[in-house]
Amino acid sequence: MNYTGPKVKLSRKIGVALTPKARKVMEDKPYPPGQHGPSKRRGNKMSEFKKQLFEKQKLKLQYNISEKQLSNLYAKAKKTAGSTPEALLQLLESRLDALVYRGGLAITMYASRQLINHGHIFVNGKKLDRPSYQVKPGDILSIKEKSRTMKLINESVKLAHPPSYLSLNKPKLEVTYLNKPSRAEIPVVCEEILVIEYYSR
Repeated sequence: MNYTGPKVKLSRKIGVALTPKARKVMEDKPYPPGQHGPSKRRGNKMSEFKKQLFEKQKLKLQYNISEKQLSNLYAKAKKTAGSTPEALLQLLESRLDALVYRGGLAITMYASRQLINHGHIFVNGKKLDRPSYQVKPGDILSIKEKSRTMKLINESVKLAHPPSYLSLNKPKLEVTYLNKPSRAEIPVVCEEILVIEYYSR
């Protein structure tokens, strides 16, 4: 089940800003929520299992996906030649909702999922309403013609700075997936090797 609670509180808990609002709050309060938040020292007293679990949760929440979805992607990454941790992140980044967000068509991962579910996103000219769809290098993401005047989309595009594996055409509201990203290019905060260790138990 995807998380639907307060994003600021969750962001402070995992130490990663999930929304612009959370980013602003965390600049003033860069510690976990709660009465003892400022004095908490995460990691020092964690067991290896707890560290693995925490990193898995952190990764899952950054992409707003379910446990089953992440587990299935791990199984797929494991069968891929090369580095399993990098393959897992590439699969996550290739999701339609991730690329709509990274490309700047949505201000958050949550807004991206909503745009897709409501039929505002096209891939290669075809409407897709499945956030988990695996986009391929060379594919072009665009906005439905009737949705191109939406304020939230246009405001997001104005502020967008896509990573190097995406090309954003602001006038056309189009994002091209250029190539699978390397780990260094993927803007996600996670020790992914610990996630692999968790699933490898």
